[in-house]
Amino acid sequence: MKKSLILHIPHASTFIPNTEGFVVDADTLNLEMLKLTDWYTDDIFYSAADTMIATPFSRIFCDVERFADDTQEPMASYGMGALYQKTCTGETLRIITPELKQQIMTEYYQPHHNRLTEIVQQQLDVFGSALIVDCHSFPDNPFLPFLYQNVEQPDFCIGTDLFHTPQNLINQTIAYFQQAGFSVAINEPYNGTLVPMSYYQSNPNVQSIMIEINRKLYLKENSNEKSEWYEILKSLVNYYLLVLKTW
Repeated sequence: MKKSLILHIPHASTFIPNTEGFVVDADTLNLEMLKLTDWYTDDIFYSAADTMIATPFSRIFCDVERFADDTQEPMASYGMGALYQKTCTGETLRIITPELKQQIMTEYYQPHHNRLTEIVQQQLDVFGSALIVDCHSFPDNPFLPFLYQNVEQPDFCIGTDLFHTPQNLINQTIAYFQQAGFSVAINEPYNGTLVPMSYYQSNPNVQSIMIEINRKLYLKENSNEKSEWYEILKSLVNYYLLVLKTW
């Protein structure tokens, strides 16, 4: 087994395996998909030399980045916990019964986290440490303006955790993207980075950093169509992953 990065890609898919409970029409659902999908992050962050964990279903169906317990999840108050019930504009998206929630969490949410935990544990067992790169993108025009209305959107947002993200990793990540000519913000407009609950705030050998790419860098405005800068952006990120393993 080789030491590798663990590339977590939770929001690239558009597949909805079960439409039970959805009350919106196809146009509304497609608009939510356009806003919420982290388009092409499974390709942008692709690395054959590393371990990729890409969620095979849309976040609109089940968002594995959210806490399972709604009382721990801030976005649950907006109807966007692990199982989305509201659209970005606050309209009813889906009606979740307790039975439906249990089914989805058991069949989709928990298996994803079990797999992530297993891979992290394998790295710990062999190498004594594990590094997760939480791979995302975000719109230049916030889809939740009530949360981010006063925040200037950077080119890259770096999400960190006080316990799980070493300062030298933060510093060198900032330097990498700034030296390439991009603006970088820490934990703005999005904060934190994913760590499996088995190690959360307890095992400092599990390290994690979130990389959020402003979609204006690789998509045409208000679309999911790749721009002429797509391949350049992809090369920039791919090289970051290479040098990340030397830090």
